[in-house]
Amino acid sequence: MSITTLSSREFNQDTAKAKQAAKRGPVFITNRGRPAHVLISIEQYQSLAGSNSSIVDLLASPGAEKIEFTAPRVGKLTRPAKLK
Repeated sequence: MSITTLSSREFNQDTAKAKQAAKRGPVFITNRGRPAHVLISIEQYQSLAGSNSSIVDLLASPGAEKIEFTAPRVGKLTRPAKLK
């Protein structure tokens, strides 16, 4: 992963360059020499942000039937309910 730094002016003049650099790693965009923004690819963002999909969406996605999954064993999670 490489880190690229561009000034705001460079970013505005060549956004295609910034987008290409974001495929390789984060792009720091500076304002008056100080970091002000970071441009990252959508894949990097999703990796950092985590998934907002529900389990239903994930199970319905193409290829989900090929995913191997073994649920971990868990111990006692709750107390028995007191029914009166």
